[in-house]
Amino acid sequence: MNSISANLNVMVKASEKASKNLIRDFGEIEKLQVSIKGPSDFVTNADTKAEKIIIEELIKSRPNYSVVSEEGGSFVGKDKDNVWIIDPIDGTTNFLHGVPHFAISIALKSKGEIISGLIYDPIKDEMFFAEKNNGAYFNNKRIRVSKRKKLDDCLFTSGDAEKNYNDNKKKFNMRKSGSAALDLAYVAAGRYDGYFQKNIKLWDIAAGIILILEAGGQINKIDLENNNIPKIIASGSIIYEELVRNLNNF
Repeated sequence: MNSISANLNVMVKASEKASKNLIRDFGEIEKLQVSIKGPSDFVTNADTKAEKIIIEELIKSRPNYSVVSEEGGSFVGKDKDNVWIIDPIDGTTNFLHGVPHFAISIALKSKGEIISGLIYDPIKDEMFFAEKNNGAYFNNKRIRVSKRKKLDDCLFTSGDAEKNYNDNKKKFNMRKSGSAALDLAYVAAGRYDGYFQKNIKLWDIAAGIILILEAGGQINKIDLENNNIPKIIASGSIIYEELVRNLNNF
């Protein structure tokens, strides 16, 4: 494997540190499922705690960088050109119900483009990461998007609203996993052939963007200055144009 940058190294350490708490909290969820109050407050707490650990670790190494984060930890640092984009738990509903499919997502935007991204699934201990011009990796093995040529042979994923999802389900073989970050990581690794969704947040997809591109995939143009992303379409390059043509309401 190529050596990783100092920035990516910091991201790996931050995600591993936060994951220890998340794994422990996830273990508690099962006990909370049966209580009348339910675990939603507990999950909000787990999310905030993970965010705090991640931001502390990143800021310790890069005190001037700015932060955009889902749980309210965003701030503008002295260095506005370098921005950490964080989602401490992508897949909170899964987490809440004790479903082991969620991830920590951290990306670094530098001068308006994503230059490194990491998506870590702590329960399966699967780490996906990529850096600009350095390839995409899954647990240190190089990954590429799938090379399937026929849409009928492909497996797609989306977390879209029911109507959009059902419209497209008539045409495509589809899954709905509950974690946009992992959906994109899986496309980069060739597990899924493509991912599409409307109205999504930047922190859900920021790390996935660089993973897709560095794994040889294609993605629509995303405005990285906006936290609200109207749509995302990502897939292997071979089927991309045909996928876009065939999508309803995209």
